[in-house]
Amino acid sequence: MSVHETVRVEITGRTGWLTLDRPPLNVMDIPTLHALSKALHELTAQCDFLVFRGAGERAFSAGVEIRDHLPGRVEEMLSAFHGVLRQIWRADCLSIAAVHGHCLGGGAELATFCDFVIAAESAQFGQPEIRLGCFPPVAMLTYPALCGPRAALELILTGRTISAAEAKALGLVTRVVPDGGLDAAVAELLAELERMSATVLRMTRRELRHRVDANLEAELHRIEEFYLQELMKTPDANEGIRAFLEKRPPVWRGRS
Repeated sequence: MSVHETVRVEITGRTGWLTLDRPPLNVMDIPTLHALSKALHELTAQCDFLVFRGAGERAFSAGVEIRDHLPGRVEEMLSAFHGVLRQIWRADCLSIAAVHGHCLGGGAELATFCDFVIAAESAQFGQPEIRLGCFPPVAMLTYPALCGPRAALELILTGRTISAAEAKALGLVTRVVPDGGLDAAVAELLAELERMSATVLRMTRRELRHRVDANLEAELHRIEEFYLQELMKTPDANEGIRAFLEKRPPVWRGRS
């Protein structure tokens, strides 16, 4: 096992394990995102399967560090976070998110971007960005395909948190398992996949991904530009972030 600052990395057989290690909520700051990218570079060259986990008892990940959404940091943060997702998209490895506790914001985007999402029944999913005067760029692209445009609109525009069971019903989660059974469920899925041809799995995954959205990388670039050049230059986006950091209700300017 090796450690990249706040990301623990381990290889067992054909599987690479990446554990976000910033408890209690495993919030991903810019150094963590860079460490995750470095770990992915190592593992995708060696492994057929990747498993993402969160350290501690409270969360898979509660998202990306709010301070890194401030001017002077937001561009590097967005590039680093989306860079990680691009690595997952381009890799030949099959990816599994093992989710417990809070799975929010960028944490939910990371988990639901994986090929499989195995969730403990007490896990909670949500995209609360709208409450900070922002929106989740990746979920804007992936949720309509995963759970349909109507459900995507509700989740993104209300920012509400949903249970693992509701997330599964909507198509965001693959399997829901009893609390305490997450490790066993991941091991069972890995054993099931390891019985298949690794070559055929890779080919099939690649074709399925492109059938779902062959233009994902181009669309991700477009929404990044809009996020940085339009959204983050609005007074309300800056107000929402600062209000969160200052622990006060936001004062929205309203229509501009």
